[in-house]
Amino acid sequence: MALQIDSLLNNRYRIKAILGQGGMGAVYQGVDETLGISIAVKENLFLSEEYAKQFQKEAKILANLRHPNLPRVGDYFYVENQGQYLIMDYIEGEDLRERIERLGLIPQSEAIVIGAVICDALSYLSCRDNPIIHRDIKPGNIKITYTGEISLVDFGLAKIMDGGQITSTGARAMTPGYSPPEQYGTGRTDVRSDIYSLGATIYAAVTGSIPEDALSRVTGKVQLTPIHEIIPEINKKFEKAIHKAMEVEAENRFQNPDDFKISLLDAGKLPNVLPLNLLVPPPPAEGDTITKPERRSPIEYATSPYFLEPLKEFTESQLSSQKGKNPRRNLALFSIITAFMLVLIAGAIFSYQQRAFSNMLSNIVNNLPEPINSSGLINSEFQNTPSQVIQPTNSLSVAELENTETTFIESRENYPIVGGGAEQILFASNRTNVFQLWIMNSNGTEQRQLTSVIGGACQPNWSPDGRKIAFISPCREKLQQYKDAKIFIYNMENGEIEAMPQTVFGDYNPAWAPDGNRIAFSSYRNGVSHIYLYSYITGTLEELSDSRYADMQPVWHPDGKQIAITRKIYFPHVWIISDTGVTQYQFSVTGNLLDIWPSWSPDGDTILYTRSEESPDVPWLVSQEYEDRGRSVETEIPVKHDYIRRPIIEGRYSPDGHWIVFESWPDGTNHDVYVMDINGENIMRLTTDPGIDGNAVWRPTIQ
Repeated sequence: MALQIDSLLNNRYRIKAILGQGGMGAVYQGVDETLGISIAVKENLFLSEEYAKQFQKEAKILANLRHPNLPRVGDYFYVENQGQYLIMDYIEGEDLRERIERLGLIPQSEAIVIGAVICDALSYLSCRDNPIIHRDIKPGNIKITYTGEISLVDFGLAKIMDGGQITSTGARAMTPGYSPPEQYGTGRTDVRSDIYSLGATIYAAVTGSIPEDALSRVTGKVQLTPIHEIIPEINKKFEKAIHKAMEVEAENRFQNPDDFKISLLDAGKLPNVLPLNLLVPPPPAEGDTITKPERRSPIEYATSPYFLEPLKEFTESQLSSQKGKNPRRNLALFSIITAFMLVLIAGAIFSYQQRAFSNMLSNIVNNLPEPINSSGLINSEFQNTPSQVIQPTNSLSVAELENTETTFIESRENYPIVGGGAEQILFASNRTNVFQLWIMNSNGTEQRQLTSVIGGACQPNWSPDGRKIAFISPCREKLQQYKDAKIFIYNMENGEIEAMPQTVFGDYNPAWAPDGNRIAFSSYRNGVSHIYLYSYITGTLEELSDSRYADMQPVWHPDGKQIAITRKIYFPHVWIISDTGVTQYQFSVTGNLLDIWPSWSPDGDTILYTRSEESPDVPWLVSQEYEDRGRSVETEIPVKHDYIRRPIIEGRYSPDGHWIVFESWPDGTNHDVYVMDINGENIMRLTTDPGIDGNAVWRPTIQ
């Protein structure tokens, strides 16, 4: 049973907050009321003989450590029928993972210091009579205090080498990207294993990208991307040291932490004897407000609030830049930039006024109501008010369309129906002042409104039989994360709506499994966006995510055994997880580019996703073969028309795999639904309403 806030543990330790929680227990912040100091409490509630011994072994390891960069244990005890508890130093501040998220990328000079300090701690551990191997070094296990001190924490997976005999305190860590190949399977691990993990941690800190997994590297499937390909200005000595630490063969790495430390300090031109006061800049003190510079994109359409603002919320990290040293050059550059910005501001004001006038005129003509302010309850009566039906005349076949000279058709009257399946597209639109679900033929004809939901409806997803729709509400604006939404099911046969069983506020991104019996979705149930799986057969709910990261946007592989998701560690990238959550690995790996909204092809061979740079935020579509997972070999979908090269988001493969539906706003304001073939040609604009149209998905074959 988890400890309650403000409860008194063992008549001495007052619990103040939960720092982290997992299946076997939690870590709490507390106060030792006898000494009046802050402490951390680690609990184990899984009291089988094996895990109880493992937890007690960790206590003994830490209790005997005396090093300025390692935590100390002050107490250990067992509460009958409740759990085991470790009382240790509470290290305030942030971990390296949080620091990377706050700063964007870690400066090379700072990464050198962090690496050298952790090397010093590893040297201490490896030189003991019974050497200790940490086995789980990664950014989340390196803490930086408010005074700039660095500590290596979490020895739950450590092992002791006792007189040539190896005793482990638990299972091996296998963190993709950070674990060396010998930690997979039954290979022997030693201090060189920790050296590999530390090298991978520094690699991730300076590049913003988790390195290619060691197991894939050692089997020849992928190669490590050189740091200079991601960060061209990398210090060559620094890069060489990291690459050596990350050699897949332990014999080719640094053979001890001291050698690694010396190479790092040499790269940073620091003395080879590590000074005791060598610190990194401390994080902001608790309660301080972190003010981040507001980004300004040089392209007006890239500042669409639908794309830019949610993405900033999701990834919010800044890349550092160097200041010029020539004052005259700076003055000239400042003058040019000022003039350029004035032109942009004038253009933005004109664009805003033009859109405001267009929206006002549309409201007057259509006599639309004001936005509804409500609690998000569902209105059971639906107003199915179809828009004007435009029937195609002289329709072209797909073959004829591919042979036409122009690749952009201005009139829907000439559009063919494409895509296979039920040849319909579902989308969300706020053309009635609040987002609702709409449906149309795949050539844009016969557009009609499906829902009239108080609070709005968006993020639709079809059941495999094409008869039901999962969606979320409330949905008053387009966001990437919805912290107050619930998932509902719309029945196409009778228009009835019901809430998904066991749903609570903070559920979004519903994705129906190919078997029709499960729904994967994103949720804030634990305060962070994670992936959950609900089973209609068993009525159970299962968390699939790794609890350390923010996960969202699940999409199923056609076989129903894997799910592609967007995971934010430093930057959002596409990851693959199994439907049990056991297997998790990174799919897209390109540095500080932002990869979101994955979509699996019908044959399961390719993943399509949206990519953008941090600045300017002008998104585009890329595809990558599943067999190339973990490698930077993605291909941009070359949209072959000057009118709509970018921005493009939320690409979705058609049921026949030959077409892509997507959202774009080439004029900077009007978000509409488009279709193109998988080669980026034969573009069709399906919606033209001044409102925002998006979240488009193809309807599968009706069964």
